[in-house]
Amino acid sequence: MEPLEGLFDHVCLQAFGRVPPIRQYRLVAAGTRSQAIYLQTDTGTYFLKTNHESSPEIFEREREGLDWLRAHSSLYVPQTLACGSYEDRHFLLMDWIGSSPEQGDYSEKLGEGLAELHMCTSGSFGLDRDNFIAVLPQKNEPKERWYDFFVENRLEPQLQLAFYHHLIDSDFMERFRSLYAYLQDFFPAEKPALLHGDLWSGNVLPDSAGAPALIDPAVYFGHREVDLAFSRLFGGFDSRFYEAYEAAFPLEPGFDERVAVYNLYPLLVHLNLFGKAYLSGIQRTLKRFLG
Repeated sequence: MEPLEGLFDHVCLQAFGRVPPIRQYRLVAAGTRSQAIYLQTDTGTYFLKTNHESSPEIFEREREGLDWLRAHSSLYVPQTLACGSYEDRHFLLMDWIGSSPEQGDYSEKLGEGLAELHMCTSGSFGLDRDNFIAVLPQKNEPKERWYDFFVENRLEPQLQLAFYHHLIDSDFMERFRSLYAYLQDFFPAEKPALLHGDLWSGNVLPDSAGAPALIDPAVYFGHREVDLAFSRLFGGFDSRFYEAYEAAFPLEPGFDERVAVYNLYPLLVHLNLFGKAYLSGIQRTLKRFLG
């Protein structure tokens, strides 16, 4: 790992107003453009995320999303302590989430906590600013109807991005868009709900007490079924989670039939992030609804 002392000094000065002694640090995750670092100082233990992305706003929007979750759910969400840039890096410093075995009621608490989050509502679907899902821009222009928001702000931007990068061709794009007419009256009418927005099992983990904690949100006010559908895409959530959610905030009938449509969005996101391996899942959904 490249020398990071200058970055650590800058981050600590912003977070604590001084530069405390660094007791230890280690890399806990890394990609081609980002790193996650365990950082222990004499003031505590922290999680430092850094990246070299062109947009300096990615971590700022993540910080705001964590604040939204913390304000509207009893689930644990780490405190953010510093956010900014140093030389060619952007950074976000937050509390380290110590891991303990899951409590016996872990899944129930998660279901109840997500229902609590979804009870926070708004006058429209969207948010007052755009943000990101992973490193991809996420458009949040407010809309009165969920259908309009889902098509115009979620599916279309990712579809066009995939076409621009030659991941799909014009025939595929035309076929995909033919689904939109089918969706006009597809979704149950509900109030906008505050969503985590990127709810897969890697973004939920047990804290030091073995209770569920939320990380890495892509928040906006959307249809609450989006979070629940996304949770099914890659698995990792047990039946007690869904039962607890249903008991706290029952879903409209027919949710199982809508899951695949909601998950077109994260599948398009994964197509744009990781390539054509995710195209087959989109094709299966199109075949199911279009024949």
